Amino acid sequence: MNIKNRCGKRRTCHMAMTFVPSSTSSTFRPTLIRCASANERQALFSRIAPVYDNLNDLLSLGQHRIWKRMAVSWTGAKMGDCVLDVCCGSGDLSFLLSDKVGSHGKVIGLDFSKDQLSFALSRQQSLSKNCFMNIEWVEGDALDLPFSDGWFDAITMGYGLRNVVDKQKAMQEIFRVLKTGSTVSILDFNKSNELLTSAVTEWMIDNIVVPVATGYGLSEEYRYLKRSIREFLTGKELEKLALGVGFSAARHYEIGGGLMGCLVAKR
Repeated sequence: MNIKNRCGKRRTCHMAMTFVPSSTSSTFRPTLIRCASANERQALFSRIAPVYDNLNDLLSLGQHRIWKRMAVSWTGAKMGDCVLDVCCGSGDLSFLLSDKVGSHGKVIGLDFSKDQLSFALSRQQSLSKNCFMNIEWVEGDALDLPFSDGWFDAITMGYGLRNVVDKQKAMQEIFRVLKTGSTVSILDFNKSNELLTSAVTEWMIDNIVVPVATGYGLSEEYRYLKRSIREFLTGKELEKLALGVGFSAARHYEIGGGLMGCLVAKR
């Protein structure tokens, strides 16, 4: 995998945990999202990291595993492909992609939270599947992906687009590093136009998600969900965004009874 620095130079990375090189130093250091609220968002996901997977299982009654399999399936990733999981978190989608591409393929899991990546790496080391050794973890910037143009055969992004501060820039970067004819699948909460669905989502956050998160000492960390969904894009707006940055086709699927959504876009 060639990872480029800001001067366009490339360095080949062979480490399980990979960092983007600075253009002014020979040492490795992380590239972080550069925005006013990036540090707050990064700190939030770092605090959540230790219990993130347990909470997902509890809050979705395990359904998030089905949604993630659907998202990976929609990418069309196949054996031998080189694929990217943006905002990979603790690695759920990365591991599913690894199964798809096999030991002769390559998976890059990218996130801006070092704690999430450390947890993903520990999961990788504890699992016995040989194909999982094809995953590299990169601490990096979703708004400035450190990869060459047209590099990946498929890309996923799970619960990440809603949290980036510049969604158009994130989509432009995904478009840039994706091969022509390849597909990105972006899974997230669905911002519904249906008042009933929106009301149900907000009721669940207030009466289920936050109380459960409180038991883990993370009530404030999960209160942001309602606001972030309100500020997110509807399915039609996501389709328009994808087409606007150059994707040839885009379709948003409502899943999980309309509570979740998946944008599938072809370059």
